[in-house]
Amino acid sequence: MNETTEGVDRAFSALIRGRVQGVGFRYFAIHEARGLGLVGWVRNRSDGTVEIWSEGPPEKQTAFLQWLQRGPPSARVDAVQYEPRKPTGRYQNFSIKG
Repeated sequence: MNETTEGVDRAFSALIRGRVQGVGFRYFAIHEARGLGLVGWVRNRSDGTVEIWSEGPPEKQTAFLQWLQRGPPSARVDAVQYEPRKPTGRYQNFSIKG
């Protein structure tokens, strides 16, 4: 019997470059991710980028990645560097990471 990966949670890490700090990007990202039922975290990095770890169903991950390409109205996204990862299963919600 063939197993399908549909419905199996996936994970990704992403680095977002542009005007993404000081514009509410993390809070908008949390709202978007939670609305999609994703878990993980978002944080500002000292180099001015925003880093994301996200886990959830593939179709929801795709929708979140599409949102990350745009970001909130106050932001300017220049690039999203994305890498698929193995889910950890350790997150219960989506939050800001120190």
